[in-house]
Amino acid sequence: MTDIAVLVNLRARRGTEGVGGLVERFLPRARVALTRSLDEARSWISDTLRPNPPKLLLAGGGDGTITGLLNELRTAGVALPAIGVLPLGTGNAWARVTGAPRPALALKQIAAVGERLPPLRPFALVRVEGKVAPFAGTGWDAEMIQDFKNQLSMAGPLKSQQAGLRGYLGAMFTRTIPRHVFGDGNPQVSVYNLGDTALTMDARGAVQPVAHGDKGALLYRGPAGVAGAATTPEWGFGFKAFPFAQAVPHRLSVRVYGASVLEATRNMFRLWRGEHPIPHMHDWFVQRLRMDFDREVPFQMGGDVIGMRKSLEFDLAEESVQLVDWRQLSRMVRV
Repeated sequence: MTDIAVLVNLRARRGTEGVGGLVERFLPRARVALTRSLDEARSWISDTLRPNPPKLLLAGGGDGTITGLLNELRTAGVALPAIGVLPLGTGNAWARVTGAPRPALALKQIAAVGERLPPLRPFALVRVEGKVAPFAGTGWDAEMIQDFKNQLSMAGPLKSQQAGLRGYLGAMFTRTIPRHVFGDGNPQVSVYNLGDTALTMDARGAVQPVAHGDKGALLYRGPAGVAGAATTPEWGFGFKAFPFAQAVPHRLSVRVYGASVLEATRNMFRLWRGEHPIPHMHDWFVQRLRMDFDREVPFQMGGDVIGMRKSLEFDLAEESVQLVDWRQLSRMVRV
């Protein structure tokens, strides 16, 4: 394929110049950028992609890399190309959902389809404060991300041992959970529907309208350990935080979990598997929604902590993104 571009985030957990060498080997005509900062990626988009947008963009990094790339393309006025996620990050939610193989195999498979586009799978996008992401929210997830990054920054020569799932769980059990057990507990949130009548998932797994869930309705008021919206089922590491994310087309999947951190810990594996129903879990499918908190809370988009917020509005972005369906591609080509 001649009309292809590849970005590799060298700051991602598995981002190395060796991946760039693999691209040159399997896709010699691709336009390649090895970046260490958002500014470098932004310059490459402006100088290389905006004048001649690619049909396929392979992005090597984690969910934060992909989310940042989508928003930089939108800011630069570049129509979103088909995107193939190469799993070089830590959580790799989109990579897992689309079945991305290791980079060398992924590049071989792309090369094998020649001039054709690989099979694609559409994903809607969550929009908050003018930016888009596959998932966004606040609560223990955002705190755990920041705790994990703080832990890595202090790890020194043991940094490699603190990365990945082990590091996330370590941060959760040694930092996030103790802070909530001995701190102020969950914030209180008020959740308002700002679009058409909200839908929910009943205990049998059937989608139903919310009683009195019309535009402007208060859907929930109470504690929120985790509160967010998504268009993809996973947060990463196989954690099905939003198992119903694609159950209702053209709607965001919104969840609020109101249990204490100790109850969440007891139910950790049920939550991880996306089981339903779970006590204190609230699900809605909406077009637009606002959450008002009783205090400032940390907010993350696509796995990157953005800052503190007291009020958030989520809506469904007008644009969607087409991601390479690696599972289907692997059935098409044998390499």
